[in-house]
Amino acid sequence: MSALAAILIRDLRALWRVGGGALVGALFFLAVMVLVPFALGPDLALLRRIGPAVLWLGALLASLLALDRLFADDAADGSLDLILMGRAPLELVVLAKAAAHWLATGLPLVIVSPLLALMLDMEPAAMAATALTLAVGTPALTFIGVIGAALSVALRRGGLLLPVLVIPLAIPVLIFGVAAAAGAPSFGAPFTILCALTLFSAVLGPFAAAATLRHGLE
Repeated sequence: MSALAAILIRDLRALWRVGGGALVGALFFLAVMVLVPFALGPDLALLRRIGPAVLWLGALLASLLALDRLFADDAADGSLDLILMGRAPLELVVLAKAAAHWLATGLPLVIVSPLLALMLDMEPAAMAATALTLAVGTPALTFIGVIGAALSVALRRGGLLLPVLVIPLAIPVLIFGVAAAAGAPSFGAPFTILCALTLFSAVLGPFAAAATLRHGLE
């Protein structure tokens, strides 16, 4: 357990380092929220209607920015080989790295989303619903992303392959996250499905990523 905690702390420090993925992701999320009102013009009704979709799309794209470094840095310096030969189960190591990624990139987006929603003239209820769906759904994006990150390392294609692998798998999370945040047709049903998707990805993601790393780096 101490080895897993060390991996978690090390990855958090790496992601929060100046110029790291966490900072880039937060700035990208902010840039999307700033540019959308300029692109669509002063139509407040339109901004209010598409606000949840814009926030979710920005969160999805921002989460992709740091995923390519999740295993690539360890593969480059040889740490990944030591992890594969270590005593800690690889699935738990992947889970720890995914938790570090979400704490450094997903959680800040959830925290600042109500403030950025003001730029889209969203109602307080819609802000709260969007923040709640992001808190529940962004871990699913991370767990789906670890599969793509593992594949990109195993296939040695770098970050070019990552968006192609992750975005199609993340579409159901995006659909039900936006549906729950927008309150259409209701909040309960799409939010329940979103929770189920997160739980499913939390179970499948570490096992799939660990299997990919084992077979790809042999």
